[in-house]
Amino acid sequence: MAAVLRNLRPVYVAGIGFHRYQFASATTYVDLGLTAVRAALADAGLAWPAIESAYFAKALLPMAPGRAMLRHLGATGLPIVHVENASASGSAAFRHACMEVAAGLADLSLVVGVDKPMPLAPAERLAGIGGLADDAFAPFTHFALLADAYAARTGASVEDIALVAVKNHRNGARNPFAQHQKERSLEEILGGRKIAGGFTSLQCTPVGEGAAAVIVASEEGLRRQGIDLSRAVRVLSSAGRSQRLYEDATRYDAMLTQETTRIALAEAGVSAADLDVVELHDAFTVEEVEYVEAMGLCPDGQAVPRLKAGEFDIGGRCAVSPSGGLIAMGHPIGPTGVGQIGEITRQLRGEAGDRQQPDARLGLAHMVGIGAVCYVHVLGAV
Repeated sequence: MAAVLRNLRPVYVAGIGFHRYQFASATTYVDLGLTAVRAALADAGLAWPAIESAYFAKALLPMAPGRAMLRHLGATGLPIVHVENASASGSAAFRHACMEVAAGLADLSLVVGVDKPMPLAPAERLAGIGGLADDAFAPFTHFALLADAYAARTGASVEDIALVAVKNHRNGARNPFAQHQKERSLEEILGGRKIAGGFTSLQCTPVGEGAAAVIVASEEGLRRQGIDLSRAVRVLSSAGRSQRLYEDATRYDAMLTQETTRIALAEAGVSAADLDVVELHDAFTVEEVEYVEAMGLCPDGQAVPRLKAGEFDIGGRCAVSPSGGLIAMGHPIGPTGVGQIGEITRQLRGEAGDRQQPDARLGLAHMVGIGAVCYVHVLGAV
């Protein structure tokens, strides 16, 4: 049986930083990324030469952009690994940095995600793996059909599922790093530009750019730099899976989420009921209701009643996407999974301001990526 993260030496998140997620602009990817990296270093109280390795997550930028960006901080000779794993690029990069530090190969590792909008060509087409209706389906049509299926299965309405967007835009309005920073009523959500099925533009993640960075550290590394653990957050588990065959092939993301979350919770030695904060892949509103059920935050078919009861609000039983999620915080792709770790770290430190989930001690970050892959991390306050 493979070793789990908690059986290796402890791993911590010691610093976090962001460049606001935003619509496409003239800002260079270098400026986006360095803003986040410098903020993470300052947050951790570290100088750049202390960093021993770097993982650069991106999905849309050209080949090997990390070296060109990080040399502005100084050419220290550290190893740089570029990670591309679709929407889960940042989550995969974070997992590998955690494994490196847990194994004792480094004490202080940088994870940075940066992206700018560029054309995306799914690899499945290039690999000759086609479908019967590739020209008719885009991600939004796929998830619109899933929303229809969820409604038929549970009795939820279009309005019920749109309440996810109301909650997440409310959270994003309080987040200075979010792409959308405006509260929206249900009427505004439903009255937006039609995308597919019952989806309007405000129920879908926006296209944009941005950056996020975190410093992954060992206790030895922090102490050597004269930094205590008072603001560090421990990484309790890291799980990664890819799609296999499922009885209901249309819900592969939910089934994959269920499997990966189960592994991550078991490795951390906790249950879904113990979670205080969850950041999940909600590129479309239906994903949140599907995934909170798949994760075990509520029984099947109960996501909408629990949502209406405020259980997933900030201040509720478990705050789901207090950052605003992909719907309001944004989804620049490469940075997204890293940004989720940053948000959970902020929550577990008690530093989230008016987005703070009271007494948050345990958080979970979840991302899926086209392919499909899934990564889940559980973090705990020290």
